[in-house]
Amino acid sequence: MIHIIRLITLFIIPAFAVVHATTTPVELDRIVAVVNDDIVTQTELEKELGAIKLQLRQQNIRMPSDDTLRRQVLERLVINQIQLQMAEANGIRVDDETLNNTISNIASQNNLSLSGFRDALEQEGLDFAEFRENIRKEIIIRRITQRNVDNRINISDQEIDNFIANQKIQGNADDEYRLGHILIGVPETADPEEIREKKQKAQQILEQLRNGTDFSQVAVSVSEGQQALEGGDLGWRKAGELPSLFAEIVPSMQVGDISDPIRSSSGFHIIKLLDYRGAKPHIVTQTQARHILIKPDKLTSDEDARNLLADIKLRLKNGEDFAKLAIKYSDDKASATDGGDLGWVTPGKMVPDFEKVMDKLKVGEISDPFKTRFGWHIVQVEDRRQMDDTEAFTRSRIRELLFQRKVEEEQMNWLRRIRDEAYVEYRLDE
Repeated sequence: MIHIIRLITLFIIPAFAVVHATTTPVELDRIVAVVNDDIVTQTELEKELGAIKLQLRQQNIRMPSDDTLRRQVLERLVINQIQLQMAEANGIRVDDETLNNTISNIASQNNLSLSGFRDALEQEGLDFAEFRENIRKEIIIRRITQRNVDNRINISDQEIDNFIANQKIQGNADDEYRLGHILIGVPETADPEEIREKKQKAQQILEQLRNGTDFSQVAVSVSEGQQALEGGDLGWRKAGELPSLFAEIVPSMQVGDISDPIRSSSGFHIIKLLDYRGAKPHIVTQTQARHILIKPDKLTSDEDARNLLADIKLRLKNGEDFAKLAIKYSDDKASATDGGDLGWVTPGKMVPDFEKVMDKLKVGEISDPFKTRFGWHIVQVEDRRQMDDTEAFTRSRIRELLFQRKVEEEQMNWLRRIRDEAYVEYRLDE
């Protein structure tokens, strides 16, 4: 069975209700929330509530009361709808080709064909057309988030250098921590009295947790963090991936420790160290390779390029020198002058189509002609070696980690800001 539960929680955003004009009276779906000029309906809420309950059961997380869980789920739907409204106002659309490619990738990740994936969804009681549209909305939300958060973040070389220097003092950036997180949100416009009340609430929750109340259940019930409905589980994070707010606190915690409330612009955070694992060296297999590239053009068709390389491969089998043929024929001028030599190739350096063929070759073997976006190639593997790439890998990872840290912090602030600025009216009790 495919990971349907995970797909539901990651991708499905219930569709907006549409009321069609008709001459026949029909029973209208009850409105449970007004979000600016749109609505959330009872049907949408119940669908999402059912999915979340299924997810919590799968994760063995004790559920809060139905009323508490329903309000948490409704708040998530409200946030999603605000983002979709912003995307529409900014002209963000997702075409069918992009949507189809995304769904094909999801199917592939579950080792299924597209038709097999569709059948699996339907066996789980999910409508494929509705699933498609919910995926479309998820992509739209990612894009509006990227425009308002990701694209505004830059990481300088100096920041990386500073991070490395600090880590030499504080510990390894690749140590991994699994955190539980609870956020008691504080609006940007909160007055001192409201801040005091929120702090007191956070302190009361902390006391409950330290007296043995289940952390994940409390997170589902009261947290305003993005992972609240996953029991507050932030998953495994490397030290460099930790929000800067937690970065100095977490390394000194022991597994099972729960922090005091931590104040930020978003509110009061409580974190629990669920688990820890130390860093491992990053060992990669490097390949020494050389290639010959023929680029199709107005005078050379794809078929001509392929045939030329097939002929060159035959000449190589008959004993001609690879380097001389590369110098004569290869359109990759950078490597041709070195006889087609690409040096020692680290995983991820070449385009995937090239790497896939190269990785299947034995030492000394020459590939059949194959195509990438650069043209047609033949490649020969000359040697392979194991390489401790930890230092270079760490620097690359630190850039990514610093970026993700800034994204997470800015996204949290952005979501709270757009939520505070929106008109939201709950009608659950009507």
